[in-house]
Amino acid sequence: MRVLIFGGGAIGRSIAESLKGEFEIIIIEKDELRAKALEESGFQVIQGDFSYTATLLKAGIEKAEMVIITTMNVDTIKKTVYVIRTNNKEVPIITILPDEVSLEELVSQINEEFEAEIKVDYAISPRSALKDAMVRTVEMLGEKKNANLLVKKLKELKSRGDSLLIVIHDNPDPDAIASATALSVIAQTLGFKTQIVYGGEITHHENRAFVNLLGIDLRKISRGSYELKRYPFIALIDCQPNGNLTILDQGDYEKIKILIDHHQILQHLKELLPEDAFLDIRPEVHSSSAILAEYLRMLNISVNPVLGTALFYGIYIDTKKFSKLSHVDLKAIEFLAGKVDYELLDKIEHPDISTETAEILAKAIMNRRIYKNVVISNVGFITNRDAIAESADFLLRLEGITTVLVFGIVDDRIEISARTRDVRVNIGAVLREAFGDIGSGGGHAQSGGARIPLGIFKLAKDKSSLLRLAEEAITEKFLEALKVKEA
Repeated sequence: MRVLIFGGGAIGRSIAESLKGEFEIIIIEKDELRAKALEESGFQVIQGDFSYTATLLKAGIEKAEMVIITTMNVDTIKKTVYVIRTNNKEVPIITILPDEVSLEELVSQINEEFEAEIKVDYAISPRSALKDAMVRTVEMLGEKKNANLLVKKLKELKSRGDSLLIVIHDNPDPDAIASATALSVIAQTLGFKTQIVYGGEITHHENRAFVNLLGIDLRKISRGSYELKRYPFIALIDCQPNGNLTILDQGDYEKIKILIDHHQILQHLKELLPEDAFLDIRPEVHSSSAILAEYLRMLNISVNPVLGTALFYGIYIDTKKFSKLSHVDLKAIEFLAGKVDYELLDKIEHPDISTETAEILAKAIMNRRIYKNVVISNVGFITNRDAIAESADFLLRLEGITTVLVFGIVDDRIEISARTRDVRVNIGAVLREAFGDIGSGGGHAQSGGARIPLGIFKLAKDKSSLLRLAEEAITEKFLEALKVKEA
């Protein structure tokens, strides 16, 4: 690429030195002594005033593929841009601008003075550049701090034991599984033996494909199991006590030394955990996988295609196919982009749907009840909890519907998934308000879940009556929290 740099002062020379070797650099410098010094340093130099057509033609402006203007004089910049555009209408122009002048103002002044439609592609002001550099530095230091604190905690634990149990929520999704796998890799680099465990079922067909195709080692355990007693330390990933996590007894809480999550802090969390536990909870980030990717990046830990694919897909799912991304999520995607097996990713995303899931989707459609722009559907007694969430996602596609709630009875509890595309509704807060006093509920602005224990009602023999009572109660509480009146 042929790059013309207008001005061979401190800024122009620094830019030229940085680009030398990768690009064909030509410096245009008015001062004769400075031009000679640049030539002696090995640069190709055209001596002359770059705001003059003759100088630009001598430099080969018509063949230039990029122009960088380094002067801070606005009048000179305006005249130079006009001359450039007279001889080359398409070449990208980058210019430095004084802080008091915006790019829009510069272009407007050029067009007014020269009565021409002229564009300038990029402008950089010293103050903005300094601010951006400072912000990037602060962000980098923050990222390093979090990663270093995690390593410090792991090294501290390593001095007392070499086994770490990594616990994810009862019905793990790709974000939880990928995040746990990444923490396992980090811990193993420090000499830990690790095991990832969960307490429920992996029933969502995509989640099963995710685990099987990537060969991720997960173990299902129950409350009071041997693993919980044997491992001296516990790390919770993408979950918190009192959330969707049923395998821990109160006595297990003292073993929790690491908790990493992107969900909002649940009530009394700090009262449940040891004071020395490492906590990294960031509700502003939309996936735990992005947080773990940040650790890997800051710690310079190699990411193989399996782990890269897992983390990438974890972010993809929890950000609703990249529709909502925080700064941390974006950086993680950039970091992982070259580390993904896209053929494997396609197999994960498009597995065969199970017969049971198809039947539950059919129930959700048939049993739907509409209240203005809200759909509530009861899928009955099921074993596949993840199909409830899939059904909620599906019903949200219906024309005119902005909010959906689907529930089903799984074992001894009512499982609920809700979705919304109404920007006025925070569905996580709605679920917490509706069901927090009789169970648990929460989530994000657009998606969430709730769980209600059946208690003594699980003994009921009349299943149809139980379903009818559950539907009436859930509908009433949900619509009340949404502030929607039943039709």
